Amino acid sequence: MTEPQNRPGPPPAIKTPCIKVCVVDGASGLCMGCYRKLTEVAGWARFTDDERDRILAELPARRALISPDKLAMF
Repeated sequence: MTEPQNRPGPPPAIKTPCIKVCVVDGASGLCMGCYRKLTEVAGWARFTDDERDRILAELPARRALISPDKLAMF
């Protein structure tokens, strides 16, 4: 009888604010879908849970940095 292979399962899901609307506002530098900076989007998987939680807490206030007329298209 063969021993079962110890294969790791899939990695745990990472919390993300991404809504698949990846359009960057030139004036603020923020994604108009999730309000993250491009460096945050790019590094999201490498951040710790605490770093992601800190950024997630900041996102509602960042929405005000994008002109409402730009956000109206979403």
